[in-house]
This record gives sequence, C-alpha cells and structure tokens, in this order.
Amino acid sequence: MTALVLPRRFRAVLFDMDGLLLDSEPLWIEAEAELLERHGDRLTEADREASHGRALPDSARAYSKRLGGMDAALIEAELLDLMRAKYLAGAPLHRGAAELVQALVGRVRLGVATSTTTPLVELALRGAGLLDAFEIVASGSDLGAGKPDPTVFIEGCRLLSTDPEHAVAFEDSPVGVQAARAAGMFVVGVPDRPGVGPALISAGADLLIDSLEDVVVEGA
Repeated sequence: MTALVLPRRFRAVLFDMDGLLLDSEPLWIEAEAELLERHGDRLTEADREASHGRALPDSARAYSKRLGGMDAALIEAELLDLMRAKYLAGAPLHRGAAELVQALVGRVRLGVATSTTTPLVELALRGAGLLDAFEIVASGSDLGAGKPDPTVFIEGCRLLSTDPEHAVAFEDSPVGVQAARAAGMFVVGVPDRPGVGPALISAGADLLIDSLEDVVVEGA
C-alpha cells in the first residue's frame, strides 16, 4: 500500500459513505439482523458479505424472498426506520475522513456517491459535521441502479461537471470499486475490514491505501 497525492490531475473526488467516510457498516449489519430477527429469521455471514455496498432496495428484495414474499417496500421502510435511529444516535467517522474532506474543500469539486438513499446520507453527514463540505449527493437507491452499476458515479461526475477520467473515487467495497471502474474513474480502494484488500484489487482498484490518512493534499 502507498500514499496518494491530490489534487494533481483530478478535478473532482467522489466518496462512498458507509464504510468509507463513516464506520457505519456495523450499524447496517445490526439493522439487517434486527429486521430478520423480528420476522423469525437470522442474519448469516453470507448475508453480511452480500450486503457489503449493496443498495437498500436490493437488500429489501433479497430479504423479501427469505421472509415468505413479504412486501419489499415494507422491508425497505422498516430498514430505513432502523437506520434513521442509528444515524441519529451518531455514526463514527473513519480515521482521516474529516481531515481529508476539509483539506480538499475549495481545491477540487466534492461529492458523495453512495448506495444509501439521499435523506439518510444527509442525516448521517450532518451528524458527522461533513454535509456542507459536499456539493452533491448521488444515490444509487434513488437512481434505481445500485452498485456495481456505474450509474451513481456517472451521475455524480455529471452533477460536478467533471469528466470521469478527471475524477477519483474512494471505495471500500468490491461492488463499489467495480461501479467506479466501469464509470471510467481512477479508483482508490480503502479496506474497511481485514482481508478485503485483495478483493478490491481484483475488482479493479487502481490503488490500495490503509486509510484516508494516507492521502496527501498538496498545498493544504
């Protein structure tokens, strides 16, 4: 693993949120486990892997089949309520996240490209004190195209008026890396759990770093 220097050729940066800016993947796991337990099922290790970086509607559809065809819209609403409460209680930032974002403000255009629905993103980032640093939020859930579909990154770059080849994406999940790579961006993998690094490289990450602390901002 090595350091990355910004901004150099990059004009925009798109960050994933859950597991990248925020250490919130454990909160999603808790919410999904609670949901399944309420309805007589349980979360498995396979579920944890499958849900890593997955859009909420996709998770709701998957669990609908498990729960006897329960309406996916009701499952999605229940998960949203569970996560809203958890974000309101506070989701911790990953190390280096706040410092990197603040160092980049005014130097490149900044956005969030996430599988999480926009109202939850805004709630979580406001609680973390980062919302005002970002110009845009692109949500795969809201766009109806979750990662690894590249739509969320293509739309994020469009909203930031930046060609994908001049933008960098930070991602913690293999599906997120695949999406950013398919959009034509330079992709930085930041593992949020032990052992995921090789999967990020296999998914197409151009660079792997230990944490957002490893990014150097020129002139910051």
